[in-house]
Amino acid sequence: MKQTKLSPFSNILSFLLLFFLAIGNLTAQQAQILPGAERPDLYLEILKGKSVGIVANQTSIMPHSENKHVVDFLLESGINLKKVFVPEHGFRGDADAGEKVDSSVDSKTGLPIVSLYGNNKKPSAQQIADLDIIIFDLQDVGVRFYTYISTMHYVMEAAAENGKKVMILDRPNPNGDYVDGPVLKKGFESFVGMHPIPVVHGLTVGELAYMINGEKWLKNGIACELEVIPVKNWTHKTAYNLPVKPSPNLPNDLSIRLYPSTCFFEGTIISLGRGTYFPFQVYGYPDKNFGDFTFTPVSIPGMSKTPPLQDKLCYGVDLRNEPLDHQFTLSYLLDAFKKSGKGAAFFTNYFNTLAGTDQLKSQILAGKSETEIRSSWAADLAKYKTLRSNYLIYKD
Repeated sequence: MKQTKLSPFSNILSFLLLFFLAIGNLTAQQAQILPGAERPDLYLEILKGKSVGIVANQTSIMPHSENKHVVDFLLESGINLKKVFVPEHGFRGDADAGEKVDSSVDSKTGLPIVSLYGNNKKPSAQQIADLDIIIFDLQDVGVRFYTYISTMHYVMEAAAENGKKVMILDRPNPNGDYVDGPVLKKGFESFVGMHPIPVVHGLTVGELAYMINGEKWLKNGIACELEVIPVKNWTHKTAYNLPVKPSPNLPNDLSIRLYPSTCFFEGTIISLGRGTYFPFQVYGYPDKNFGDFTFTPVSIPGMSKTPPLQDKLCYGVDLRNEPLDHQFTLSYLLDAFKKSGKGAAFFTNYFNTLAGTDQLKSQILAGKSETEIRSSWAADLAKYKTLRSNYLIYKD
């Protein structure tokens, strides 16, 4: 049989067709992912006739319903929503990290807004006395020191102490495809690390809520009545593009993937790009030894009003070409430490709080390699992975 020889042009067309089909499949896969909020058939009946509060912010949206905010959807559905609790960064997500978030009233709905940041991290008995159920719907990024999970812990604890139910509207974890980093040690608990979990914990907020309850991590070992509305069509290996940035200084998917690695610079003298439009994607210092790439942190309202090393020309490294499947590494931290030549003065007091241990700092000062450091936490990490498997809702 005579075979037809394809022209180079035909080969190019075939390649392009396959390429766009692959892109289409990825887009279709993304479109099929339904966060818990977009599964009202699983929760509206439970909420009807109840007095409801919600922990929400700018990420509490329904991507497949024209990005409708969950607060608006609940009100339109006739749910008796009485108040909104907001975490770090506020209801609209425009407060700087660590900035005071005030309680107020939402201008659109007239609902009272109660801040769960600053001096009121845990809802008081009075604040939840008129509620039957507290919904938690925040987009987390799967990293221990991201404070939304600490807010969830305190909400669960307050609910348990006052006989209230917590409902988690679960969302995908954009760093949920792996587990890595040192496990927090006893005595290093803080609002940026409340649980004995690694830096990258590999859980959705719903899975972590089950773990908090199951492992008796709430005060006095109490547990709250808990219901998780799961994500549909998502596994831990499914990539997820966040429709809304989860906080002012995590503006895109790459910043979220780099965050576990570059956030450690928050506990050093190094700038990680706060005060630029690419935070957590660069690092540098006012010293030419740090690299050829330069940037100058400036005040940016809504992102970083007073960034570290403000108005100083920094030399360093640009990570914006890193792949989106980037995973946790100590290489950036070790590189910057070596270039600084400052020894212990490289670190601030905040570093051990972020690390959840004093061992990492000691190892870096001792000149340990990344391989040596990783081997020191391998046993704890293996133990955690076994624990984690008991609470998974979604396949690895």
